[in-house]
Amino acid sequence: MTTHDKRIPQTAPIQSATFTNPINAEIRRAAATGIYDIRGGGAKRRVPHFDDLLFLGASISRYPLEGYREKCDTRVTLGTRFAKKPIELDIPVTIAGMSFGALSAQAKEALGRGASAAGTSTTTGDGGMTDEERGHSTKLVYQYLPSRYGMNPDDLRRADAIEIVVGQGAKPGGGGMLLGQKISDRVAEMRTLPKGIDQRSACRHPDWTGPDDLEIKILELREITGWQVPIYVKVGGTRPYYDTALAVKAGADVVVLDGMQGGTAATQDVFIEHVGLPTLACIRPAVRALQDMGMHREVQLVVSGGIRSGADVAKALALGADAVAIGTAALIALGDNDPKWEAEYQALGTTTGAYDDWHEGRDPAGITTQDPELAARLDPVEGGRRLRNYLKVMTLEAQTIARACGHNHLHNLEPEDLCALTMEAAAMAQVPLAGTDWYPGKPGTGY
Repeated sequence: MTTHDKRIPQTAPIQSATFTNPINAEIRRAAATGIYDIRGGGAKRRVPHFDDLLFLGASISRYPLEGYREKCDTRVTLGTRFAKKPIELDIPVTIAGMSFGALSAQAKEALGRGASAAGTSTTTGDGGMTDEERGHSTKLVYQYLPSRYGMNPDDLRRADAIEIVVGQGAKPGGGGMLLGQKISDRVAEMRTLPKGIDQRSACRHPDWTGPDDLEIKILELREITGWQVPIYVKVGGTRPYYDTALAVKAGADVVVLDGMQGGTAATQDVFIEHVGLPTLACIRPAVRALQDMGMHREVQLVVSGGIRSGADVAKALALGADAVAIGTAALIALGDNDPKWEAEYQALGTTTGAYDDWHEGRDPAGITTQDPELAARLDPVEGGRRLRNYLKVMTLEAQTIARACGHNHLHNLEPEDLCALTMEAAAMAQVPLAGTDWYPGKPGTGY
């Protein structure tokens, strides 16, 4: 060792916080292939979420309910504004739209079985309605998307509600994708597409360009269905105040608001990670729009995007939602990304919990695939039982929290039951920072 070496301490090399290993790997991949990255799932980046909120349980200032002797109601009715037959649910947790094509027929059947056993609804997704799903869903919402794949008036009339999809949280402003390896004979027939060819949906509806046209479309759908079923409008979380207000003005019975933690079958990674708002940032502006119009609770608000537990359900309802929808969590309950398939996930170049293999069509769990051998691994009856159990646990957790806050119905939860752990969450949820009575932007504080 030289004198110079003794004088100057040796330090470990510091990697760039901007050009990290994953960023560098993506640059190299883009340079080698010349195509953008496509994957499934939702945003992986850390953003303020429900974990950044805490409930303030009752003590002296509020009186808690006894969990084993006093009821806490969980029922919710969606579509009370205009529909002759609103959807009545036993629990405020629904299954979000996920298509046959993105999911196997067995997975769609399992979702219908589980939702029905739990007393809630499931949703078709793009590409039309399968007999398995309709046959095992006591309450089925039919999605009406820009692609119109698989859409026909007969299935519209078979549905218990219609959801007009304007946008999705993982890709607001963008259309859906389904790669050719998932376009099987049956999927191709239902969507009137060539087998094995990549499908890309339109990003906007072909027959309307704004809220006035949306109003005409809603009236058209009401006439087709005899004004019987609720009409939902689903938007991706970007401008929740104005999008909610315009959906209500156009005549929606229910607004579905999907934050950026919501999943997708496939889209550009840059979309998933860099477009849209966190779910937590969407709820209060949407609720404020409904309140400003005198429509809060008359037009129901369903929130989706990263809902995982009964605590998440309770927090969304406390912020003003009427119900929530789950997608990714429901697939995990069925068995998706189960560690028992780790060796096969690694063979695909991924790992359990990464959720970036959904678009490839080789899901070892048999859920996000059209491969008949893989799809056969999922037992729809057992999958439905697992989903039912999960929904039951979520509901019990939400009830436990509501009782602890002194409420006999989940809808009686309110923002005053919450505090925030971070400045960002306090500002987004508009609830006080823990230990204070202040949040950034609170009216009358000047800051």
